[in-house]
Amino acid sequence: MEDNQEDLKEQLEDEEEEDISESEKLPFPPPPFRSTRLHIQRSNVCSRAYFVVVMVFFHVYILNVIALLLYVHYNNGPEDLIPSEAASSSAINDGGSPLPRSAPSSTELHLDDYSQSFSLPRIEGIRVGHVQRISLASDKTLVMKTLSLKPLIFEIPGFLSEEECRVVVQLAQLKGLMETQTPALVQGHDESNLPLLSLSTEEVFGLLDLNQDGLLQKQEIVSHSRSRDGTWLSAESLRQILINLEARPTGTVTLEDFKRIYAESQSTTQRTGKLTNQYKQRNKNTWLYQGPGSHHVLQTLKKRVIGLTRLPSSLVELSEPLQVVRYEHGDYSDAHYDSSPTNPETSCAHTRLASNTSTLTEVSCRYLTVQFYLSSVEEGGETTFPVADNRTYDEDGLVQDGIDLTDTQQTCHRGNLRIRPTVGMALLWYNHLSDGKGWMGDMDEYSLRGDCPVKRGLKWVASSWINVDPDHLQQARYQRLVAQRHQVKSGLEDYYQPLSHNNLHQDL
Repeated sequence: MEDNQEDLKEQLEDEEEEDISESEKLPFPPPPFRSTRLHIQRSNVCSRAYFVVVMVFFHVYILNVIALLLYVHYNNGPEDLIPSEAASSSAINDGGSPLPRSAPSSTELHLDDYSQSFSLPRIEGIRVGHVQRISLASDKTLVMKTLSLKPLIFEIPGFLSEEECRVVVQLAQLKGLMETQTPALVQGHDESNLPLLSLSTEEVFGLLDLNQDGLLQKQEIVSHSRSRDGTWLSAESLRQILINLEARPTGTVTLEDFKRIYAESQSTTQRTGKLTNQYKQRNKNTWLYQGPGSHHVLQTLKKRVIGLTRLPSSLVELSEPLQVVRYEHGDYSDAHYDSSPTNPETSCAHTRLASNTSTLTEVSCRYLTVQFYLSSVEEGGETTFPVADNRTYDEDGLVQDGIDLTDTQQTCHRGNLRIRPTVGMALLWYNHLSDGKGWMGDMDEYSLRGDCPVKRGLKWVASSWINVDPDHLQQARYQRLVAQRHQVKSGLEDYYQPLSHNNLHQDL
């Protein structure tokens, strides 16, 4: 028995020695339970501090991004709102190799583009005589020459083929031409051809005072000007009256004050109304639609205008139709401006749909003009720019030694720049300066132009005007309104689309 106990004791001692030897073989002894708890607590503290640091840096980064976006938004003008079409590479190059330009693939209206804001690209003239190569089609390269810097005028020979010119002339003849009316006559500015009314100042005041309260308010002046029934009072006189009325603290004018204001307005009109009141022309014209469904030559011509001017297509789509004019023997047009100066008393005619304010007059706002010669003229018929590249411009200087430079019938040969009509040639000139921020600025006073009398032959020309409102926000509102109206119209057409015979048979 004692021997068994000793054997058992020795066995237990051997097992303990084995356990001790195995524990010694471990690289480190297992930590006690308390040290394990302390390790877990330190890990939690480190993780929480790391999370706080990461979140602080993340918020600082977000704030920096927001600040950068606000800076860009408030420090950039409308020139940064450029659609991809306008921001594409230019097709104009100073060197010998033309840059390719992809033409629009469809004649459909891209209505989604109408609600965008645009910048207005502007071709650089460099210097008079400078030549640039342009590519408006994959297989045709044209040469564009700078003719003037004030205003900026370019000449592009061969812009249209003779066949294309013939088609445009035939379409105009098919549409029918009518005698051109002088804009001054349409707007009631030309008082020389109107019945002469002998009205006293008191009678004029009484006609303007619609509510007969003895005072003139702004609403009465604006209402009178828009009714167009007072042809005896020019828009310039109304403008002078309105300026004086708004300068008064009470916002009203009495009869005694009106006598002085009216006398001043009449004298001012006589001094400054020459260009608008005495502008005359004689020719016949018509307008050709260039949208979807029109002749393919007219649509091709519109695409070339888009490529030449580098303007967004939707902006060109919303501009005036193509005007075609025929000058016969002796026909002419005095020197005039295609566009109008901007001031608070006027609004652009093409954006009147988006205007909520009343103005004295609606005027044409034409950023640039592209003119096409559809025929050559045997003698006469030149396009003249009387004051192109003058050092200075002064309206009073247009009359020199009793000779009026705006009268193309008498003084066409004295114009600074005269271009002889050549079939297929195009002219491009800017009627407005740039505002320095990528938009349209003041009217270029040097863009005064006219048409010399045709002495022998016929003169056919076509003009494409690009309408732009000097207020880019007004232009954007107008384009959004047009887009909404087109969407409503297209929706109604889909709703009221008549059933075909097959669908009707199936329904029955």
